[in-house]
Amino acid sequence: MLDLLSEHPLLCALLLIVVDLLLWHLIGSKSATWKLAMRLTVFSLFSLLLFNEGMNPLQTAPWPDDVPRHLAATGLQIGWWLFGARTLTVLLGTVMMQRVGHAGRLVQDVLGAIIFLIAVVAAAAYVLDLPVKGVLATSGALAIIVGLALQSTLSDVFSGIVLNATKPYQVDDWISIDGTEGRVVDIDWRATRLQTSQGSMAVVPNSLAAKAKIINFSRPSDMHGLSISVQVSTHSRPQVVIEALERAMLGCRALLPTPAPCVTLKSSGADGAEYEISGFVVSMGEKRAVRNQLYDLAFRHLRASGVSLLSTGESVAPVDFSRSRRLLESSAIFSTLRSEEKDTFSENMRPETFRAGNLILARGEISDHLFIVESGVVSVTLLRGEVPVEVARMGPGEVIGEAGVVADKAVVADFTAKTDCVLYRIENEYLKPCLEARHDIGEAMKNLLDHRLSAVQKFNREEPKPVEKRGFLQWLRSRA
Repeated sequence: MLDLLSEHPLLCALLLIVVDLLLWHLIGSKSATWKLAMRLTVFSLFSLLLFNEGMNPLQTAPWPDDVPRHLAATGLQIGWWLFGARTLTVLLGTVMMQRVGHAGRLVQDVLGAIIFLIAVVAAAAYVLDLPVKGVLATSGALAIIVGLALQSTLSDVFSGIVLNATKPYQVDDWISIDGTEGRVVDIDWRATRLQTSQGSMAVVPNSLAAKAKIINFSRPSDMHGLSISVQVSTHSRPQVVIEALERAMLGCRALLPTPAPCVTLKSSGADGAEYEISGFVVSMGEKRAVRNQLYDLAFRHLRASGVSLLSTGESVAPVDFSRSRRLLESSAIFSTLRSEEKDTFSENMRPETFRAGNLILARGEISDHLFIVESGVVSVTLLRGEVPVEVARMGPGEVIGEAGVVADKAVVADFTAKTDCVLYRIENEYLKPCLEARHDIGEAMKNLLDHRLSAVQKFNREEPKPVEKRGFLQWLRSRA
C-alpha cells in the first residue's frame, strides 16, 4: 500500500476526490453529522498525501521539467484550496443549522461565496504565482461594472441578509407583505416565497419585503386575533344587540379569556348598524373554525333576543308567534314537526329561569323532562378524577336531558347556567307519546345522545398533558 502511494501519489490524490464525491452522494441527507465527519476525514487524508509528496498548496507545483506531471500537481493543489473551501462551508453550515436552523441559510450561502472567493484568490497567488494585486485591481473594476448591471439583484441579496439578521418572519410563519398574505415557504438570496390561502405561490423580492409593511400573524405564537361583523336594523336597541353578542362571545370556548374579547359598534347609518366581535385564539389553524362557530352563535343569540340580521331581509318567525313557538322553529331536533304540531307542542312547554351559577341538571340525575335553551349560555362540566373540567358550552336551540327521555339513563355531566338563562321545559309524560308517534324525532334524540356519549368516552380516554418542569439548566439551554 505504501509502495502504491509513493509510486502513484497523483493517482491516489485523484482517487480520494472521487471517493469523497461518491460517499457524499451515498450517505443520506439526514445524516449530516456523518457526512461532515466523512468529508473532514477525506480532506485530512488528501492534505496529508499532498504535503507528504511535496505538493505544498502554499507553493507552486514541483516538477517544472515534467510538464504533464507539473500540470497534474497544479490541478491537485488548486483542488486542495477548493476542497478546503467546500469542507469549511459544510462545517459552518452544519454548525449554523444546529444553532439558527433554516433561517440562516442565506447567511450560509453568502459566507460560502466569500470563502470560495478567498480560496480562488489564494490559489491564484500561491499555486499559480500570479500578481494578486493586479488581479484584485482588475477584478475590482469588473466588480464595479457587474455591480452597476446587477443593482436590483444585489439589492435583493443584501436585503435578504438584513431580513435574516432582523428576522421579522421565518419559514412557516403566516405573514402579509404589502397586502400579499401567505405562509412563508422559503427565504433565499433573492426572494421570499409565500404560499397563499388559494394554494398559489407568491414570490416577493427581498428588496421589496425590506421596505414594505410586514404583518406577522404567527407572532406571538400563542395568540392570534380574529373578528366577525354582523349587520342589524337600526330599529334594534343597541343594548339588546350588544348583550346578545356578548352571550354569543361567551358561548365560544375557543376564544382566549386574556386579552378579553369584546363587542364594538363599528358604524350606524340608514343601511343598518354594524357590530363587531373581536377576540384571540391560540393558533392560526383555529381561526376559520372559530369564526364560523362565532357567527353561528351570534345568529342564534340575536334571534333568541328577537333581533334579525340585516342580510336575512325578514324576521325569523312571524311576530305573532309565541316565544315557545319561535323556539321550536330554531330547534334542529323538532324541525321536522308540521306547523300545527308545533303549535300544539308549544302549548305544553313551560319556561324556567336560571340565574348565572345555578345548577340546571346534576351529574347522575335521571331526567324526567327535556330542556330547550331559549336564551343564555349553559356550561357543561365533566369530572377528570376529582377535578371538574368544562368541556362545552350550549346556546339557544340546544336540548338538555335527552338521556333520561330516550334511554332512562342518568346524565354524565353537570349543566350549569353560565349566564342568566331561560329554558323551556317539556315533561316526559307529554314527550313520550310524541316520540312514539314521530320516530324521526326519537331517532334524532338517540343520535344526539350517542354523539354526546362518544364525546364523553373520548374525553375520559384523553390523558392530561404533563406540566413540563423548567429549571435553571433548561432556561440556559433555551437561551443558547
